Amino acid sequence: MTQKGSMKPVKKNKAEEPELEPLCCCEYIDRNGEKNHVAACLCDCQDLDEGCDRWITGKSVSPETCERIMDTISDRLRIPGLKGAQKVNISILPPLILLPVFLRVASWHFLLGVVVLTSLPVLALWYYYLTHRRKEQTLFFLSLGLFSLGYMYYVFLQEVVPKGRVGPIQLALLTCGLFLILLALYRAKKNPGYLRNPASSDRSLGSSQTESLSRDGQEKTRGLPGAESAGSLSNRTPKDDLKGPCRVSAGSPAKVKEDWCAKCQLVRPARAWHCRICGICVRRMDHHCVWINSCVGESNHQAFILALSIFLLTSVYGITLTLDTICRDRSVFTALFYCPGVYADYSSALSFTCVWYSVIITVGMAYIFLIQMINISYNVTEREVQQALRQKTGRRLLYGLIVDTGQYNRGFLRNWHQFSTLGSHPCHHPAEDIV
Repeated sequence: MTQKGSMKPVKKNKAEEPELEPLCCCEYIDRNGEKNHVAACLCDCQDLDEGCDRWITGKSVSPETCERIMDTISDRLRIPGLKGAQKVNISILPPLILLPVFLRVASWHFLLGVVVLTSLPVLALWYYYLTHRRKEQTLFFLSLGLFSLGYMYYVFLQEVVPKGRVGPIQLALLTCGLFLILLALYRAKKNPGYLRNPASSDRSLGSSQTESLSRDGQEKTRGLPGAESAGSLSNRTPKDDLKGPCRVSAGSPAKVKEDWCAKCQLVRPARAWHCRICGICVRRMDHHCVWINSCVGESNHQAFILALSIFLLTSVYGITLTLDTICRDRSVFTALFYCPGVYADYSSALSFTCVWYSVIITVGMAYIFLIQMINISYNVTEREVQQALRQKTGRRLLYGLIVDTGQYNRGFLRNWHQFSTLGSHPCHHPAEDIV
């Protein structure tokens, strides 16, 4: 009897197995939960038909229709894979297609170069504010940065090196700098210091308790030192006794200020913020960087600064080698603004256009690097700077280039020492020990 009873669920599972048919390389499950094929990417799209009809007849297309069309395109844009057709992020494609076209068009004439190289930063800023306003993650800037590195290196190998002015040692140094940039970016892309609540997987809070925690978090937007902080903490936590050597207490010399995050359901330590784009709290959050499509926080801030430093050195070195090749017997600064006969040869014109594109990117990254150096010297994050400017609580110097909140500033050397030891302290004040 027991054997028969044990075989019943086996028969039931065997009967259910044929319903789960494997996908072929060109099939996928669309956003409606239905099986679809890559070959049918242009079939049954009422929104696209309606948008084309209105465009042909001269009528305006509503933003809702445009958004539905873009969602349909992003869902159907796939490539064949071993486990079905894999979705391709549509924001990756524009830099791969438009950047080579724009740079080659800009190399045709000096005026075309001025127009194209001026419009590229404007378009990038427009797309940044568009995605930032929608609070959406995008791979556009990460794709643009990586493809710009690869394409500049390709043009350097194809157009500059064959002219014979670049030696093997110089080429090796530039190649090593490129690989170091990629390694530093890979390290910066890692976990910036996300605050996760492991208790959510082991146990769930009751509805009444969650409401009370959220209510306390909304009422208390600023951490209170002393006994009030300890009292609010005891009311928030479900456990009366907090275990662990890294427990946050009222008399902690670090003067940690906690704040309850209703979205992540945890108590944030000092200087941690909730990223609206990533949808999670980050320890010592500096800012959300679109160039790495991730936050810059406690665990990857050093790698982010390292990537910026190597990029600036490598970019300046590559620009110097290129200008020394196409504009001989002139200084770098003079050749950048006055290089006669550079548009007579298409190879030199393309190299010169890529040099100016690299200069524009380098100047932008140099400004970011300068702001980061100033913030580190005053021990302030970019998130704290923006909050101090809104609340008018910081001390502004050099026309607002320097903002000193005075809250964590311990002097130049101590500030840099603290930055050099980020993420290396064995004892943190994690939300996991509190919640």
